[in-house]
Amino acid sequence: MKGGVKISLSSGSLFTLPLRRAFELAAEAGFDGVELIINQDFQRVNPVKVVRAMQEICPINSIHAPFMPLDGWGGPVQSLFHSVDLAAETGIPLVNFHPPSWLGAEFGFWRWLYKIRDFQREVGLDGQVQVTLENMPWVGGRFKVNHTILSSTRDMVAFIQDHNLFLTFDTTHMGSGKANFINDFYLCYESGRMRNVHFSDYGFDREHLIPGHGRLPLTRFLNHLKHTEYQGCVTLEVSPHELPKDEEVILPALKEILTYMRVETGILPPSAMELFEPIHPLEIEDETLAELPDKYGHQPYRSMHD
Repeated sequence: MKGGVKISLSSGSLFTLPLRRAFELAAEAGFDGVELIINQDFQRVNPVKVVRAMQEICPINSIHAPFMPLDGWGGPVQSLFHSVDLAAETGIPLVNFHPPSWLGAEFGFWRWLYKIRDFQREVGLDGQVQVTLENMPWVGGRFKVNHTILSSTRDMVAFIQDHNLFLTFDTTHMGSGKANFINDFYLCYESGRMRNVHFSDYGFDREHLIPGHGRLPLTRFLNHLKHTEYQGCVTLEVSPHELPKDEEVILPALKEILTYMRVETGILPPSAMELFEPIHPLEIEDETLAELPDKYGHQPYRSMHD
């Protein structure tokens, strides 16, 4: 796998910072690029100019189409087409989007999704831009529900195969429904449709945790990925609340996570992790997890090695 894989950072991981600073930190940490989330920074501006300015700082490997209403971008269908046009004009190879929500009554979006017979031709400009659909989370307390269509992994795989649509596999979203999602990963991988991975942990009903802060077998997942022929992106997509508030500490934290990801995918040797201070897992009760600070002043930092 390691020959062609790229490790990206989602701009959403640092959305509390100015966009330019988020790109600077991604470049300084050594990421191969950024997944750019189209958000409020792209209202009432020339998006091409903004993107090209960011590309001077760090490459953009993918665009995440808006998942909230933005002035000038239209609804979910229009915003997807705008995102693809933006990607094509600025040389970005991939655009990711969320499926329709039945809870949000996105029935027009739903009908449109099923009308498209070939997403790469009809939406991706004849294959100029790869278009990917993202699997979504299960939410709630004791009885979890998925608020979007295609919540079943098998149904989603069948749909993307039938409609020539690619996939962004999100670990925290898949893990919110089942902690051991390795079988679902292989079901998605063997479809030949995976082009991007959103990588983060899940646990204690919280999404997009730093690896080791949740309960998912992420090291095992990366080891499995290492032994495939996967050549897409692995995108670190954590909540900004998981990272330190101090920018001087954010940078070494990002470097450590990036090194871990490269070691476990076989890009770097295991000795690369020796540059960082060893961190031992905490043996604590689940209900006390949210109460204890870690070395960064946030949630307890648990070992990234399962």
